[in-house]
Amino acid sequence: MGRPKQFDPDTAVEQAMQVFWRQGYAATTPQYLVDALGIGKGSLYNTFGGKRQLFDLALRRYLDLQNSALAELLEGSGPVKERLRDALYFVAQTDLADLDRRGCLVLNAAMEFGRTDESVTAEVQGMFDRMEGAFRALVEEGQRAGEIDPGRDAKALAGLLLNTINGMKLAARVESGPDRLLRVIDATIDLL
Repeated sequence: MGRPKQFDPDTAVEQAMQVFWRQGYAATTPQYLVDALGIGKGSLYNTFGGKRQLFDLALRRYLDLQNSALAELLEGSGPVKERLRDALYFVAQTDLADLDRRGCLVLNAAMEFGRTDESVTAEVQGMFDRMEGAFRALVEEGQRAGEIDPGRDAKALAGLLLNTINGMKLAARVESGPDRLLRVIDATIDLL
């Protein structure tokens, strides 16, 4: 009979997410992971299969958190443009408040792996598709309410919003304050 687990795997995935988010995949060694998570190497491999499998779980955890946060921001009530502005402000404030300026784990993974890893590419594309779909639904709601010109291409506007968020997340890694991001937000909402 094997020894019982002395750690919570769910907590370990959360901790691993923080490690990968701070350091990236390549810079995180299995030894660094076991030290940071306070588990043995055997536990890493027996529970998760290894560093890569743990990264996949951490990336999915991050994706779930991001998707639920975005849905909560966009599904409120009130004028569509205000909800969109509030969501973009929230992204800017959250990213600027991160003293480590880690950026977005999904974008970091996309930059680190590029298209060399089908699994990571699929996860990133899936998140982009979900975000763009949420934005498109909100744009279409705004069009029906008369806030946004119904002659505009809702899918193109949703793509603009997606790329605005991605650009803001990248810019927030180096910005010293909110001025540039706030200008981008205002200009983006004005374009709608």
